[in-house]
Amino acid sequence: MRKIHYPLIFIAFIAISLFSCGEKETATIKIAISKANTNYSSWIERNGENAKWVNLYGLSIDSALKVVDNCDGLLVTGGEDVYPDYYGKISDTIRCGAFDPYRDSLELALIEFALKANMPVFGVCRGFQILNVALGGTLIIDIPSDYDTTVVHRQADWRNCYHKVTLDTISQLFAISGVYSSIVNSNHHQGIENLGKGLVITSYTMDSLPESIEWKQNDEKGFLMAVQWHPERMEAAHPLAKNPAVAFLQHATSYHNRK
Repeated sequence: MRKIHYPLIFIAFIAISLFSCGEKETATIKIAISKANTNYSSWIERNGENAKWVNLYGLSIDSALKVVDNCDGLLVTGGEDVYPDYYGKISDTIRCGAFDPYRDSLELALIEFALKANMPVFGVCRGFQILNVALGGTLIIDIPSDYDTTVVHRQADWRNCYHKVTLDTISQLFAISGVYSSIVNSNHHQGIENLGKGLVITSYTMDSLPESIEWKQNDEKGFLMAVQWHPERMEAAHPLAKNPAVAFLQHATSYHNRK
């Protein structure tokens, strides 16, 4: 009778099991957030089961760049006005809101790094604006003063500040969201004036102000998308809140797998 070598069979079984489990596991991706809060972190977590995040705000710029080098995507979030000297309007400083010079320097360095690495980048509100500035664009200093409109772009209670946006049907944003127009939560007093290099506007409000941007031609660039509205504040299933997050995280996963 042939002798059965149970230890060898057991070892082989464990090896096969570990290999099979490894195949089924989904890679964990890490998203760098330029300045996090619970709204942004929840937006990431609920749209990607395998997504983790790290807050870069408060780190030295050198330390933040080392951290983002080990991440799979960059989320640039909302906040204070971008200092106008970065887009040639330092004389209009008095008409701006609050500034955060450290944050300007941090985010511009992060954006430069991410774009050079072809890392997926997503911008929200201020993030939408500083991405445009980083690529050579300019901003309207104060919409109520400088832009003739009846659309309310900002009010004291941001929870009630909603307006309609209309999408360009040949845009990537339209392809992933599947909506021609919708209502979004968007609360800001500045906006894009001159568009940054290589970008295209993909949605507008009723008064023709830009509300989202992406690369005009992808070529070999990484994923880039930014919106003036706040997807993290909107209903979780809204196609202009959920779908862009899912697309961003899918591109982050692809980036992770290429590294």
